[in-house]
Amino acid sequence: MRKTVYCRVFGYNADLTTQTNPAVTKSNVCETIGKCQSWSDVMVIRKKNVSIEEERHVRANDRGYNERFSYADNHIKTAKYNFYTFLPINLFEQFQRFANAYFLVLLILQLIPEISSLSWFTTIVPLALVLTITAVKDATDDYFRHKSDQQVNSRQSQVLSKGKMQNEKWKNVRVGDIVKLENNQFVAADLLLLSSSEPYGLCYIETAELDGETNLKVRQALTVTAELGADIVKLAEFNGEVVCEPPNNKLDRFTGTLYWKDNKYPLDNERMLLRGCVLRNTEWCFGMVIFAGLQTKLMQNCGRTKFKRTSIDKLMNTLVLWIFGFLICMGIILAIGNTIWEQKVGRHFWAYLQWNDLLSSAVFSGFLTFWSYVIILNTVVPISLYVSVEVLRLGHSYFINWDRKMYYSRRDTPAEARTTTLNEELGQVEFIFSDKTGTLTQNIMIFSKCSINGKTYGDVYDDFGHKVDITEKTPCVDFSFNPLMDRRFRFHDSSLVEAIKLEEPLVQDFFRLLALCHTVMPEERSEGELIYQAQSPDEGALVTAARNFGFVFRARTPETITLYEMGQPTTYQLLAILDFNNVRKRMSVIVRDPLGKLKLYSKGADTILFDRLDPSNEELMDTTSEHLNEFAGEGLRTLALAYKDLDEDMFDEWMKKILFASTVLENREERLGALYEEIEQGLMLLGATAIEDKLQEGVPDTISCLSLANIKIWVLTGDKLETAMNIGYSCNMLRDDMNEVFIISGYTTLEVQQELKNAKERIVGPSREKFSGGQDTEKPDMYASDSVFEETIIAEYALVINGHSLAHALEADLEHILLDVACLCKTVICCRVTPLQKAQVVDLVKRHKRAVTLAIGDGANDVSMIKTAHIGVGISGQEGMQAVLSSDYSFAQFRYLQRLLLVHGRWSYHRMCNFLCYFFYKNFAFTLVHFWFGFLCGFSAQTVYDQWFITLFNIVYTSLPVLAVGLFDQDVNEQYSMRYPSLYKPGQLNLLFNKRKFFACALQGVCTSFVLFFVPYGAFSCAVRDDGTHISDQQSFAVTIATSLVIVVSVQIGLDTNFWTAVNHFFIWGSLAIYFAILFAMNSDGIFRIFPSQFPFVGTARNTLNEKTVWLVILLTTVVCTMPVVAIRFLRTELQPTQTDKVRLLQQASRRQGPQEQNLRQVRRTSSRRSAYAFAHQQGYGELITSGKNMKVHVTSTSTFSASSPRRTHTSSGSMENVLGPEGDAHSVVAAAETPKPGVTGHTRLGGGNVPSLDAPNTD
Repeated sequence: MRKTVYCRVFGYNADLTTQTNPAVTKSNVCETIGKCQSWSDVMVIRKKNVSIEEERHVRANDRGYNERFSYADNHIKTAKYNFYTFLPINLFEQFQRFANAYFLVLLILQLIPEISSLSWFTTIVPLALVLTITAVKDATDDYFRHKSDQQVNSRQSQVLSKGKMQNEKWKNVRVGDIVKLENNQFVAADLLLLSSSEPYGLCYIETAELDGETNLKVRQALTVTAELGADIVKLAEFNGEVVCEPPNNKLDRFTGTLYWKDNKYPLDNERMLLRGCVLRNTEWCFGMVIFAGLQTKLMQNCGRTKFKRTSIDKLMNTLVLWIFGFLICMGIILAIGNTIWEQKVGRHFWAYLQWNDLLSSAVFSGFLTFWSYVIILNTVVPISLYVSVEVLRLGHSYFINWDRKMYYSRRDTPAEARTTTLNEELGQVEFIFSDKTGTLTQNIMIFSKCSINGKTYGDVYDDFGHKVDITEKTPCVDFSFNPLMDRRFRFHDSSLVEAIKLEEPLVQDFFRLLALCHTVMPEERSEGELIYQAQSPDEGALVTAARNFGFVFRARTPETITLYEMGQPTTYQLLAILDFNNVRKRMSVIVRDPLGKLKLYSKGADTILFDRLDPSNEELMDTTSEHLNEFAGEGLRTLALAYKDLDEDMFDEWMKKILFASTVLENREERLGALYEEIEQGLMLLGATAIEDKLQEGVPDTISCLSLANIKIWVLTGDKLETAMNIGYSCNMLRDDMNEVFIISGYTTLEVQQELKNAKERIVGPSREKFSGGQDTEKPDMYASDSVFEETIIAEYALVINGHSLAHALEADLEHILLDVACLCKTVICCRVTPLQKAQVVDLVKRHKRAVTLAIGDGANDVSMIKTAHIGVGISGQEGMQAVLSSDYSFAQFRYLQRLLLVHGRWSYHRMCNFLCYFFYKNFAFTLVHFWFGFLCGFSAQTVYDQWFITLFNIVYTSLPVLAVGLFDQDVNEQYSMRYPSLYKPGQLNLLFNKRKFFACALQGVCTSFVLFFVPYGAFSCAVRDDGTHISDQQSFAVTIATSLVIVVSVQIGLDTNFWTAVNHFFIWGSLAIYFAILFAMNSDGIFRIFPSQFPFVGTARNTLNEKTVWLVILLTTVVCTMPVVAIRFLRTELQPTQTDKVRLLQQASRRQGPQEQNLRQVRRTSSRRSAYAFAHQQGYGELITSGKNMKVHVTSTSTFSASSPRRTHTSSGSMENVLGPEGDAHSVVAAAETPKPGVTGHTRLGGGNVPSLDAPNTD
């Protein structure tokens, strides 16, 4: 028996299979805790019960009854912390860093006087600083999450309470409440639609926040509840009980039953208004809350807020463990040395030291020495490293925020780094997962060009007849002759307006067809202020174009369509609508004009309409086909238009056949299809339209550039397959010269498996498929070798997979072959996917590919994948701010992603890697001097440097120069970073900082420490001062080594600097000056008088650095440490230059010539792919229009036809009366027909036909 365990406070589900109906077990609770958003959720669970909900019972207007089940309220929470949990949870997260835990242990050790040779404040101050900085950053991020939650929770909603409507905050809405929505309002919770202002309980919603689609969708209330209307008394008395499924994340499914007045009424998804939807074109509606807050389907699809860490962070955790192991080894070696020395030499001094018996033990002395050296050598990983890393990340974030080239002035939107922990990972991205609508596109359809009677319109030519590019400065056509024009419409070819004014018959018929052949619903709020509610942006663009060219669609009734043709009202009798469906790929209307002539107007895919043209159109068809090729080559969405004059007698006979075919029960679809074919023959071609699905500016160039950087871009969209593919062609992700485009559309696991295997075999060949086929279920390590094979695939392939197929492909036994095929393809497009599937695809790549993933989107339906990916980017676009609020980075345009990755990301990665390499080098060089000194001081844990130098070395003497490199260094400038995308590849391959690089830096540091110690040691063994005395005291030796160290690391940072600024010079020379100033100050008479016990060595620095021998030793040490590095780098650059070396040389050579702009060649797609609009178009509102169910009762003053014309009908697969049943209830179809079509309901089959529902991704 399948049950769902969920936390009733937070609403996160976990499937749990049980054989009976057990009580909640410990494992159930653990699984539920694992699904919670944060540790704060876990703490609350201890105080709350966890229950198993098999089905939900909700009673209207009865909070007392509903509260017995402890359903979640409408309060949402995306923040990680609250006031009480912030400190413990944040500290717990921070101490997950091994380094922080390591320094905490060191701090404890330093508090033990017997083993501590350094003061405890040298560790606790920087540790507290690191923890505080990180905590403040995390608290700031979470504050903005709380602020966003508060804003959403405080939205106002009208709730029926105590017999009247009252304003309530969203967070106070409860399950079972009756809520009133008004036009353009967001839905506050998942509601059961009860009634609306529209006839028959219909309402229109926009689901952009759920699936990214902005076309309107229809929902219909049950007939019995629709009768409640807006009567507050009746609504207050409504006490129906809904029994339904428990909370889940299925956006396209809902199963339930309404029990009311001793009757049962089935409920499905078409009765539901989901949270995140917007009510459109509907004055008001009432709904009953079924799911609230985190149990709504929108929130169920939002992933958990995760603590993201970069790959460098993870590597540093590993390196800290290794360094700690190295530190333990050095401590053991020195402890053993101390034990041996104490036994052979030191025991002679025990009597003079007056140690007790315990301390007189050589073994115990070695034990104490071990811990002393652990403390002394801890600076090999200084706490200042983590302070510096946080400062660098903060600086890199500000650079992104301050970048004016990522500022979008039209909406006053700058780029924003909403986190500071992921900047360097922006330079390592290999996979980008992008939404389509609002991310790649503006979701704006523009009537761009057309072909009428063999002549094209839309291009602009200069005085010499040459075509010129259309820009924002190109003058627009003057439509002032039309008082009903849409002022936002832009067209640049004035010859089309001239043709209209000259009343050319075919041009007028062209726009008359566009004004008549559609299912758009008009809304006139005031005289001349027309608003078109279209089922798709394409239809709206076509009708708007006809409106501006003088053929204004003004009004419609079930029987008529009223146009204003060049200012004159004209009413056409609507006799039939032959609507779009997935098979026909065309739409036709049959009308009678005011002169009584019968006309059939048709629009659709050219491949469909051309087969139905009259033979006399052959020459015009060839010309129009050439125009269509030209339009398609520019990535435009094309549609062919045709008409036909109908004979009265023939039409009457055809109508009789249609009426008969509409009533038969067997083969109804086939009979109707044959009759459509019959009347749509012998058409006369008018021309073609070309609509631009307007991409965001720079999208094709951005995608092309990112592809050159070896970044794979996958498109994950809720749109239909053809729509997604058309955008793929527009973006140049899909091209006609690709070897093959694989479309996976199977409905069963076996079908999907076979399609994927066939695709893989076509790509890699049968031999390799047979060899690797058995590896599909192996562990992911095998992909290391497969990734090499991917590079050898020269041919280009694309994979397009539907949502219902993806559901099967993501199963455990198929996910490997899906990933295999997808990674072998240059382009991957997943369409009709749910928000959860988007996250699953991202997670699939994260789990099986050692690659950094980035997800980018603009709507609430993208939040889940944004949270799942390593890096989430939100576009502040048309679909609200949900994606931005959940993202790590945000900006206004997709094209800024190129600069974010190739400039800021690459620089951040380069700077961080250089910083880490240098930091580990200088600290190994600094610390290991103590190790060499241990062999010469009886392993006594005596330090070479004085305590103040140890404290200040990383904080003062060397911190600023390395910060300058980490903040400002550039291997190449931003222009060359954009011009040569291949420079991005080292980050993907993790070449600049890895375990090998770390060992190289550590080895260089070890060698430097060896030179720093033994060169002065050897020189001082025989050197004398000017007065003949030996330079052999420890303090002079320490000053010499310390000075050599500071100079050597300063020279090294100079060698590591590629881009010198005034800041670099100031920090390097300033650090040296500060070192000498502090050195002389600490050895001065003045400070000795103030702190005699702390600074006893008066004059040591002055006496030592006055000696020429000392400076010669310092010079020799510096040369020996740095010259091998200079030689190796010179030889490597000359003999094996990297791509970066080559580009840097080009950059240096071009500086004399001044800056050069990159001239990117605009690539235009040449494609034979046309009519994407007709292929992607979905079922229209035909049945609703012709039935009149969606129209209020009114009379059009210009109508000249009887409203009861017997000739008018809708000729789809079934009449609206049959579908809605005698009472207008879609579910009455079961009673009206003995063989209902499975899964089809009247209010979704807007134009009839056995086609999938238009308003939700199919994930079956």
